[in-house]
Amino acid sequence: MTAPAGGGEPTGWLQTTSLAAGVVLGLALLITGLVAGRADIAVLGAPALLSAAWAWTARPRGGAVSATFVPAEAGGTGPGELRARLRLDVPDGAAPVRLRVTSPGNDDADVTVLVDGTRTLDLTTHSARTGPHRTFRVDHVAAGVEGGFESRPDDLRAPGILVLPTAQPLGRLPLPHQLVGLTGPHTTRRLGDGTELRDVHPFAPGDRLRRIDWRATARRSPGLETLYVRRTQATAEATVVLVLDSRDEVGPDVTTWRGNDPLPMDRATSLDVARNAAVSVAQAALDGGDRVGFEDLGWVRRPLPPAAGKRQLRRIVHALALAHPVGDPGRRMRPPQIPAGALVYMFSTFLDDESASIAQTWRGTGHPVVAVDILPTVEVPRGDPGVALAWRITHIEREQRLESLRREGILVVRWLPSIGGDDPGTPGRSARSARTALELAARQQRHAQQGTAR
Repeated sequence: MTAPAGGGEPTGWLQTTSLAAGVVLGLALLITGLVAGRADIAVLGAPALLSAAWAWTARPRGGAVSATFVPAEAGGTGPGELRARLRLDVPDGAAPVRLRVTSPGNDDADVTVLVDGTRTLDLTTHSARTGPHRTFRVDHVAAGVEGGFESRPDDLRAPGILVLPTAQPLGRLPLPHQLVGLTGPHTTRRLGDGTELRDVHPFAPGDRLRRIDWRATARRSPGLETLYVRRTQATAEATVVLVLDSRDEVGPDVTTWRGNDPLPMDRATSLDVARNAAVSVAQAALDGGDRVGFEDLGWVRRPLPPAAGKRQLRRIVHALALAHPVGDPGRRMRPPQIPAGALVYMFSTFLDDESASIAQTWRGTGHPVVAVDILPTVEVPRGDPGVALAWRITHIEREQRLESLRREGILVVRWLPSIGGDDPGTPGRSARSARTALELAARQQRHAQQGTAR
């Protein structure tokens, strides 16, 4: 315990009861020894008095202990590790400082460090989460010489940090049935400037002279009565819209779905899986030269319109990182507007009928839809039959929704969290399975288009 010191108390420091106890104990032993004529008892009080005198003489005379968070080393913050840098300043010489560091999902850490003027400490915690997070809270108190004075206890919170999702490499993606634009990375069925040969045709008004195939002309018309040109199929770009269902966020442990317990930091939630999956699809589509937009079902706000380029990827990554559940999920009066001919990727847990109904509506209007299932592998406690029964009912209803989507011609892809220990730069097992499903769908689509063209 501490109490305000008497005269000469340094600003921001409090006198402890140990100082007064040392004085009282020393005087009591000294007086008792003198009264009883016992020199040995009187001598026992001398150390207590000397310790209290030394604590008072060497009491802190500067200001209060200062603790601040300073920018950490360069390199950014990504999933797997969260860092912060704490700076401690003791104005008057050296002093031991007791620290208690707390962070969500981790045990409290109690440590005592000696600060000689200024000292910087690096704080690190492991996390599998993305999005905005509060990282550290530090409670600190410094002690003077012999514990006679203590600084006023204070606490400090680290500034919020935004953990950006990371993309995993994907291969060929499915394309919408209708491509847009006069140029792009994909070959269309219409005539135009491109690289894929369509046929050799007699020269007609509007054909360019540089398209004349002199070899074909020499074979088919030796007298040059008719010129033949090489006609190619035009190229165009695809429009992809990423739709994130951020109305709920659930973890692997089904007991945390009640909302009473905080979600652990070492396990990825459904929203973390959705962020990483959406960024992977966005990067693959943008690297291929397509246009990508973003829509959030959880927030009624202006969507991110489709665009191309690295700047658009940064916008999408930032929008995904900020997406989070806002209050009770609301029901939309109508599905969001999607550009004509766009391919829709919906990232949802499909725990209710809202997202499945919206996906079916888009499919009914002619949009190709890919439903990405982002629900982590659920862990059901064996000792709670009520929770197990509730999950069984929920699981059956969810499987029925996914089966209804498949019957509507919607591609359903399961995307699971990456296994711990995977290198962020390499695709994990879940990304490889999703990549295989998307590549298979793209291959089947290409074969179907080639068969139709023939």
